[in-house]
Amino acid sequence: MQIKSAEFIISNTDPAKCPQDGRPEYAFIGRSNVGKSSLLNMLTGRKGLAMTSSTPGKTQLINHFLINGEWYLVDLPGYGYAQRGKEGREKIRAIIEAYLAERMGLTCLFVLLDCRHEPQKIDLEFIERLGENEIPFAIIFTKSDKISKTRLAENIDRYKARLLETWEELPPVFISSSENRSGRDEILDYIENINKELKQK
Repeated sequence: MQIKSAEFIISNTDPAKCPQDGRPEYAFIGRSNVGKSSLLNMLTGRKGLAMTSSTPGKTQLINHFLINGEWYLVDLPGYGYAQRGKEGREKIRAIIEAYLAERMGLTCLFVLLDCRHEPQKIDLEFIERLGENEIPFAIIFTKSDKISKTRLAENIDRYKARLLETWEELPPVFISSSENRSGRDEILDYIENINKELKQK
């Protein structure tokens, strides 16, 4: 897929105020500091599309971007940022849960995982809830340029093994790096193929 246009549409905390035009939505979420903003900028080829920051937890709104006039890229707040405090974390959790429960246009949720780390309880619990609520999702391992190929393969295998303890089959898995743009074509092709299938229905 070639990204010809990426237009910011709206930011808010209320899913009911999100676009209601029926276009498919592809949302991106992960723990704070997983590299989400850098990934979104890399995917769209727009450096400043999503605000990157050295301070985790900056995204606190549901952000809609219209891509090629055809589908929405949705930048969701990160979960589990400890320094937000309990009240702040609860507020963000409520925004995320409302979006996931109410958005009929949500076509796929991309869950971002930092490939440098062992399987994290908070990520596994979040993925488990997606399954319980029958929300279609895929996994993107970020920052693949930060570790060796051997360590990368080992960490991803650990994640897959943990998921297979409770899942009969694994969701689609992508490996990415915002630095060297790896994974970009695979992720965008995946979105394009889904869009083609939707048009045929």
